[in-house]
Amino acid sequence: MFGGGPTLVRVAPASLEDIADTVDALGTTRANETTDITATITEKVVEINFTDGAQVEKDQILVRLDAAEEQANLKSARATLETARQELKRTIALEKKGAASQSALDEARTALVAAEADIATLESRLADRIIRAPFAGTVGFRQVSPGALVRPGDIITTLTDTSSLKLDFTVPALDLDALREGLVIEARAAAFGAERFEGTVQSISPAIDPITRAVTVRALLPNPEGRLRPGLLMSVELQKNPRRALMVPEGALVQTGRHVYVYTIEAGKAERKEIKIGTRKPGLVEVREGLSDGVEVITHGTHKIRPGQPVEVTKSESRAPSLAEGEALAGG
Repeated sequence: MFGGGPTLVRVAPASLEDIADTVDALGTTRANETTDITATITEKVVEINFTDGAQVEKDQILVRLDAAEEQANLKSARATLETARQELKRTIALEKKGAASQSALDEARTALVAAEADIATLESRLADRIIRAPFAGTVGFRQVSPGALVRPGDIITTLTDTSSLKLDFTVPALDLDALREGLVIEARAAAFGAERFEGTVQSISPAIDPITRAVTVRALLPNPEGRLRPGLLMSVELQKNPRRALMVPEGALVQTGRHVYVYTIEAGKAERKEIKIGTRKPGLVEVREGLSDGVEVITHGTHKIRPGQPVEVTKSESRAPSLAEGEALAGG
């Protein structure tokens, strides 16, 4: 039936791989944390300890406000506290000897408590004059100068944590059942070409938009080098329904109308098997029905063979090749 010698072909095994279905979306990056650094009191700036765009640590002192009056008052209050302590000590000794009344002892104790309260109040006022970073991050542009008078609410600078970024995007409600925290996403931005940034789903909005019928998803993107910035538009691929699936090289598929086939080899002859396919990934296709793990399929030469035709394997891959590897084989 078939003239000449056997047709030369290459084969690769159907193999199990970790895959997932993908949902495409568009999202916008947001800072992990961001806040305006402001004063809580009206006072003059005496010291600025940061430069524009500097990295700062949590609790690092950014600005000092004038505190000369509070420091003087605190010094006086500490002297008063020491006097109150000595007076209480003396009154206790006298009371034990019967030379001081209970009311005098109570007054001495009250004076000590009042002196301690004054100290706490003054220390709190001093703390208000030292403005610290509430978290580690990057400061923005400085909005004040030494000697300037700041008032409550005046913005001194901004502080932004971009060590990781929040990426918010919407997913059709039809995919809601497959969404869960921890799913992997890959994101790309025009500024970085084809480079992909991987993250994970952090949270899912509890409500569905009644107009778009979509749900908002928030992913977290690690950003240790600070390359990504808040406000960046990114295309997102959400990987849902992760699973182990049987995969074959895309080049092994033979499609006739709505039917999809692959060729295997039995007793030195090509045998055509109909399969049901699922998700695709670069160079590979999921086989849902019709094939078993480890069965070798013909990957190169399918256009030259027919069922029952004798074939000879010139090369057998140990696994299904990737897209790039398949192109190299085709060219070689």
